[in-house]
Amino acid sequence: MKNYTITVNGNVYDVVVEEGTGSGAAPVQSAAPKAAPKAAPKAAAAPKASAGAAGSIRIEAGAAGKVFKLEKSAGQAVKKGDAVVILEAMKMEIPVVAPQDGTVASIDVAVGDSVEAGALLATLN
Repeated sequence: MKNYTITVNGNVYDVVVEEGTGSGAAPVQSAAPKAAPKAAPKAAAAPKASAGAAGSIRIEAGAAGKVFKLEKSAGQAVKKGDAVVILEAMKMEIPVVAPQDGTVASIDVAVGDSVEAGALLATLN
């Protein structure tokens, strides 16, 4: 028997497959969902808490997760390494930090939003 984790349309399944010598498909012993289905990706929308035009420095998600907390808001000054957004993934809180000193130009997510790795979270000037 072999264990596999399979993702289908955003649903994650743990499956056990028995190897056989007969013809046809091997029986699947377990295909229970591992996690709740993810929401479908949203169409591009205007920034949610923007202070004018978006900044030139992008702050992007390093991993997929859910926006847990917004540490900064548009217009606030930040230092390199300051947490701007906190993501929650696999029951862990992951701070997404400012890559350099600046001012938050826009926050492009809201608490509760699901984001993929590389998604734009905020911008700095």
